[in-house]
Amino acid sequence: MHGSIAIREDFSAGDLRKLARRENNGRVALRLTAIAAVLEGASRKDAAARSGMDRQTLCDWVHRFNAQGPEGLRDAPCGHPKKRLTAEQQAAVKAHVLKAPDPEKDGLVRWRCVDIQRWIEAEYKVRYHERTIGKLLHALNLRHISTRPFHPKSDVEVQADFKKFAARVTEILPEHAVSKRLEIWVQDEARVGQKGTLTYVWGEKGTRPRAVRDQRYECAYIFGAVCPARGVGAALVMPFANTHAMNEHLIEISSQVEEGAHAIVIIDGAGWHTAKSLKTPPNISLLQLPPYSPELNPQENIWQYLRQNALANRAYETYDNIVTACCKAWNDLIDLPETIKSIASREWFQCVSS
Repeated sequence: MHGSIAIREDFSAGDLRKLARRENNGRVALRLTAIAAVLEGASRKDAAARSGMDRQTLCDWVHRFNAQGPEGLRDAPCGHPKKRLTAEQQAAVKAHVLKAPDPEKDGLVRWRCVDIQRWIEAEYKVRYHERTIGKLLHALNLRHISTRPFHPKSDVEVQADFKKFAARVTEILPEHAVSKRLEIWVQDEARVGQKGTLTYVWGEKGTRPRAVRDQRYECAYIFGAVCPARGVGAALVMPFANTHAMNEHLIEISSQVEEGAHAIVIIDGAGWHTAKSLKTPPNISLLQLPPYSPELNPQENIWQYLRQNALANRAYETYDNIVTACCKAWNDLIDLPETIKSIASREWFQCVSS
């Protein structure tokens, strides 16, 4: 009997201290040394104080020790293990997230973590913390990314048929170019003006950095085209987007096509691309995209790159300032042929270029 606490006698104080020295769990080691101190004659109050506990807590651990030995001094598992989604359920969650919400039915235009949290709880009776939902989605190889726009009138089947690119080229290739080496070019126009655009910047969390945006309307147009296979381009900055400007641009593209080659230039259906007064140089053939299909034109991605890296978040005092900025942005791009290849290359048209 030690201070009104009866302690089992099959473990000596030395045995308990030896176990404490070998124990990896610090709290278990403290409990072992506290009981050892009582066996050595210390008062219950002093033994508890040395190990950072009160007398009643020590008494409780002695009861556990008497019933189960040293293993009784370990903490019991806290509650029941949390239920988690099975692999099959996780796959269903991924499919649900990839299916965009119905604004009419769901009242949402995009899924937030809290929406997915509520859906999982309603569907599977599994409760995740909202922060854990983000981790779950990352584990399912999902990321919070920007959407790729498409026109509501676009035809997916027509677009897929256009990507059978060799057949499209065969249909438009003139007889004199059949045996020539082909270059694929992509062409488009971009309006750059005083009423500019904004882009993302780094900023401190919780803030919204300021960026200048003019409200005036002076503008210019970049007529641009690149050949992804060669990493080269041809551009003009013009005051208007019309057939005259397009004719001048075709002459500029023609001058950049390698000698002995023939260029297939992919264009959209703008009026100045299809006008009867358009004059196509003999080393160029124009291939028109399907209607409402700007996503098939890699030149759109070139414009995105230029705006994000050179033309956004700026104010232009005069038309000349706009022209100067456009020329510098394009010339800086032309100095980066690997960037052009990376942005504008597409597998579906590389098969016909050589």
